[in-house]
Amino acid sequence: MKILMVLTSHGQLGKTGKPTGLWLEELAAPYYVFKDAGAHITLASPAGGQPPVDPASEQTDRATDATRRFRADPAAMQALAHTHKLAEIDREAFDAVFYAGGHGPLWDLADNEDSRLLIDATYAAGKPVAAVCHGVAALRNALGPFGLPLVRGKPVTGFSNSEENAAGLADAVPFLVEDMLKENGGEYSKAADWHEHVVVSGNLITGQNPASSAAAAKAVLKQLGASAKAA
Repeated sequence: MKILMVLTSHGQLGKTGKPTGLWLEELAAPYYVFKDAGAHITLASPAGGQPPVDPASEQTDRATDATRRFRADPAAMQALAHTHKLAEIDREAFDAVFYAGGHGPLWDLADNEDSRLLIDATYAAGKPVAAVCHGVAALRNALGPFGLPLVRGKPVTGFSNSEENAAGLADAVPFLVEDMLKENGGEYSKAADWHEHVVVSGNLITGQNPASSAAAAKAVLKQLGASAKAA
């Protein structure tokens, strides 16, 4: 079982002068769901190399068992420091693709052509495409059958407008994930702010926020298990 996890390479929060990037929990929690299930994990980002990690996600009060385990795991830290360039990834080599969040994807993964082609090819091949929180931004230009938006007519979720407002960043981001999904025809739903919420629509799996990261990864494994049994 081979899983590609796609991370942002963008580290600036718009014009605020503040840093952003990957939200560590959204990498660490799914990473260990996959690893503990025996998956081979590859990390990729648009620029390759070390992605920026949002400093806020590394604050002591936001640490989780998964983030602590990740930081203490030499192999995981080595993989993070040397992510593969997205443009050089073999799109047919993986059984599933998972997009982690942090605000960075709003700027680089939302309009990245290599990312779009990866999503389109993975979904067309009948393999799971999953994204959590702001990683859902990568679905912005993704296309499904007949060239229509991939999320059109599908139940989906992602970081909510109310959560963005609560974070005080609604005016700093280039677009709101919830609005984007609705504009593309997605059937958006959400839980209360910061609560776990994962939506599975066949092989399209979306999670609302950091709290949804592990559950989204487990949904990917469930889909892969169902596909294996069907085969």
